[in-house]
Amino acid sequence: MSPKKTKSLLPEGVQILKTLLKPLPSVPGVYRMIDEEGEVLYVGKAKNIKKRVTSYTLWDPLPLRLKRMVSRVKSLEIITTHTEAEALLLEANLIKKFSPPYNVLLRDDKSFPYILIASDQQFPQILPHRGVKTRPGYYFGPFAESSLVHKTLPLLQRAFLLRSCSDSVFANRTRPCLLYHIKRCSAPCVQKISVEAYGDLVEESRQFLSGKTKAIQEDLAQKMMIESDQCHYEKAAVFRDRIRALTQIQQTQEVTTSMIDRADVIAFWEESGKVSIQVFMYQHGTNLGNSSYFLSSENETHLEALLTTFLIQFYMNHDVPPLILMNASLQEKTLIEEALSMLAKHPIKIDYPKRGFKSNLVKNALKNAVEALKRHRAERASQRMVLESIRDIFDLSSLPNRIEVYDNSHLQGQNPYGVMIVVGPEGFQKNAYRKFIIKNKNHAPEDDYAMMREVLTRRLKPLQLGEEGTLFPDLILLDGGKGHLKIGEDLFQEMGIQGIGLGAISKGVNRNQGDETLHRPKQEALKLESNDPVLFFMQQIRDEAHRFAITTHRKKRLKNITKSRLDEIDGIGHTRKKALLQHFGSLREIEKAGISDLQAVTGVSEGLAKSIYNYFHR
Repeated sequence: MSPKKTKSLLPEGVQILKTLLKPLPSVPGVYRMIDEEGEVLYVGKAKNIKKRVTSYTLWDPLPLRLKRMVSRVKSLEIITTHTEAEALLLEANLIKKFSPPYNVLLRDDKSFPYILIASDQQFPQILPHRGVKTRPGYYFGPFAESSLVHKTLPLLQRAFLLRSCSDSVFANRTRPCLLYHIKRCSAPCVQKISVEAYGDLVEESRQFLSGKTKAIQEDLAQKMMIESDQCHYEKAAVFRDRIRALTQIQQTQEVTTSMIDRADVIAFWEESGKVSIQVFMYQHGTNLGNSSYFLSSENETHLEALLTTFLIQFYMNHDVPPLILMNASLQEKTLIEEALSMLAKHPIKIDYPKRGFKSNLVKNALKNAVEALKRHRAERASQRMVLESIRDIFDLSSLPNRIEVYDNSHLQGQNPYGVMIVVGPEGFQKNAYRKFIIKNKNHAPEDDYAMMREVLTRRLKPLQLGEEGTLFPDLILLDGGKGHLKIGEDLFQEMGIQGIGLGAISKGVNRNQGDETLHRPKQEALKLESNDPVLFFMQQIRDEAHRFAITTHRKKRLKNITKSRLDEIDGIGHTRKKALLQHFGSLREIEKAGISDLQAVTGVSEGLAKSIYNYFHR
């Protein structure tokens, strides 16, 4: 066979890449494979871009997954970097931005919580914190489990009597609140404690959280004995209660060793194309919980590349500790350390301990990874059986990958909302949830059918028009009975929608859990057995839709409630409104205030004070 004929048999994508090879530089960087629609198929990093792209033109050795990708390539884009470590970080950023179908994607959009002792006030506040660390103060964490924060925070309040109230509440207290009376606050709001004494409590709490637990407990025990010897039994009892709270904190947070200041322990286990990854977080020897992640190593994805991608993508969203302990060595260890050090702006070390207490921590994480994968497989098998039953119940042509559930929420016709949640084989897809503000003002109050019709019409319209990028559901479920199902049937017929399953879930006469009925087009209603897994699944997704609808409606209602009459006054924006409410404590007090009182608020001029006064006294 002639070379010319061989070339013609190669996919167009290979030929396109070959034509692009000559101008490519032999430097580190990132490349993007683009299809004919302009969508990014794959993002990769390379030490030598030209060499790496050349490897895609060698057709026969390519794995099947990469052959599929290359056959779709129509163009290539590159970005050069100074180092391979920079390329690794840029690759992770672009994967997060484009979500390419042929990349490993870590679907981890949550942030881990911290406990914050804010230092921007004379009397610092202790509170839970998520997100960017913009507020000055001491951050303890991150906690892998938010439940640990909720357990630890009240105990810290009992141990150190720090305030947890907001600044506006603190500024307007005239007498101690309940927390003072149950010995969970020292009431600095009403001068029950001096600035110096409160500062000592703050310092003690910081030392305790930084690992100096023994010294703090010994100091409190000594103070308790002194007060007891002087017959000050009530004061001694306060120290006793604080010591008990500290002991409870240490019981809540498993103390492993004081030899680790801050470290993450990461263990992975691969079996039959699935990888289970466990991340345990330790700070000052305390176990702050663990998180589980599951990735697919199928489609010829090399485990080494998968783990490298996981580490970079994971730490793009979370703080990088100085030490990362793992259960196996990675070939690109030095490169990953360099990239993570650039990300964290401090040196990062990855270690693979073989013996000692660090090795025991890794073994424990590995044991959890193995057990987590077993549970994950069992849950997925059970989920598949449920989806197979749903396929049969609703006469679907295939296993449903996308089920959309709809519900409405309003309060006597006020602030009406419709919502859509999405569930599939991997569980709830919260990034696909949608809210629909009911726009038609001609609906009668509480007309649930009309609201459902509007929501479904708006959702199905893009499907009817065949708009590009619109995702087709396999099954649409409505929270309601026969009437709601009729709305869906009529719309499907009017809009010519085909190939999508339809159903409704209604509660029984007494609205009891377990008495649900499934309604299907042109079939009798179906009441499942109380122990049927499908019934449990239906209850779960209906309750999730109801939760999302109620939450959405409540947020709107609260927004309307917090929309103050101050918003109607010219010259008052968010900052001045906040300043006024913090100064006076409530809208009623602002209404009572005189012009001179209003002028005392930061940012309120004499002219604005007169406008506010005139507004309330017109």
